[in-house]
Amino acid sequence: MAKNKIKFVCTECGAESFRWAGQCSQCKEWNTITEFKEPKLGTGKNVTSISGYAGAKESVRKLSQVKLEDVPRINTGNAEFNRVLGGGIVPGSVVLLAGTPGAGKSTLTLQTLCEVSEQIDSLVVSAEESISQIGLRASRLQLPTEHLNIASENDVLAILTMITELQVKLVVIDSLQAMYHPDVQGSPGGVSQLRECMQTLTQYAKQNNVGMFIICHTTKDGSVAGPRVVEHIGDAMLMIEVMEGSRFRELRAQKNRFGSTNELGLLAMMPDNGYLKAVTNPAAIFLNRSREPKPGSMVASLWEGSRSVLVEIQTLVVDSQQGNPRRLAVGLDQNRLNMLVAILMRHANLALFDQELYVNLVGGLRSSDPSTDLPLVLSMVSSYRSKAIKHEIMAFGEIGLSGEIRAVPSGLERIRQAAQQGFKVCICPKGNVPKKVPDGMTIHAVDSLSEAIEKLDF
Repeated sequence: MAKNKIKFVCTECGAESFRWAGQCSQCKEWNTITEFKEPKLGTGKNVTSISGYAGAKESVRKLSQVKLEDVPRINTGNAEFNRVLGGGIVPGSVVLLAGTPGAGKSTLTLQTLCEVSEQIDSLVVSAEESISQIGLRASRLQLPTEHLNIASENDVLAILTMITELQVKLVVIDSLQAMYHPDVQGSPGGVSQLRECMQTLTQYAKQNNVGMFIICHTTKDGSVAGPRVVEHIGDAMLMIEVMEGSRFRELRAQKNRFGSTNELGLLAMMPDNGYLKAVTNPAAIFLNRSREPKPGSMVASLWEGSRSVLVEIQTLVVDSQQGNPRRLAVGLDQNRLNMLVAILMRHANLALFDQELYVNLVGGLRSSDPSTDLPLVLSMVSSYRSKAIKHEIMAFGEIGLSGEIRAVPSGLERIRQAAQQGFKVCICPKGNVPKKVPDGMTIHAVDSLSEAIEKLDF
């Protein structure tokens, strides 16, 4: 019989090695290498005997025989949560929810299950909070609690027994790093425990058609604590983050087998009780502008998933008092800012070599959408010339290295969203000009950077 293979695994990043070391070679953390024994594998007669296993052939089916039936999704009661999930909760799916401490992971799942439990039997299992603490949280949030089952337990097998006895169809596990499997060595949060707990929970969910939300801890770099296999096993991986300096939360999907990974969900934490409310009109957050136009301010149209988000870009251009001018971008790509500065100097004859630049995407949002190139450049021109752009003007478009304005996806939807928010002028690439312009909107189609600057009409 084959011996157990011994590996040494980092508990922080999941990197594997064949010898112990004090410091992980991948994440550079100290004292995180632990011993991990792989399960024994049969050899010789044990392997050949598998060919006669009765269940092997029964699990194989022709793809053409699979019935293509629409799986009904469960409505979470939160429009933004539904959007990121792809339309709701899929029965039998396993969704990982991670985020920084205090971001609202437990709050979001608790209020979701309180709403859903009126139609579907649900259970919240917490290994980090007692039953009384969960009750206090629900009372503060003013949630309906008549039909929701709660428990405080960290034994995975005991939890599965509860689910079977109660016959619930939706479960929250809080959190994976606090769970343990009695048949596996190691403390909760260890590599072997995380792998086995995740595998056991996922296998039960698939076999019994039980939807699961599993809350996960994160490391200092924002990734899920533990080996990467945890993320691979789950059906969806959601991240909830606090937007800097605000009460708003940003919900994104890093992985989703049942929907898009490009969707953005915006949640607002109510100041009175901490309830997470869906933000259905993002423009109300990111377009809180001053009454009078200010130099360096321009509105861009980001495309997040399946909708347009209007956001203000602010730029400050000042004379530098040092040989190497500082250029800082908050919410936008720093390398792209440097590239756009070079394009401005080459194709618009703006002397920015001795100017410091500070760029901010208002509201704490972060974006890598290339459609922000044109409004960012126009805001730099406005700040450099100390001339304000009218509030009724917005822009979008990608800028090439030769100064040409390139078309971007979903141009019509961006223009429609701007018209609904009261904008009257849109500067965009010629390739994005719609056949039918929305009422009240004037389109300035441009081919080059110099042409776009002329359309500002200071």
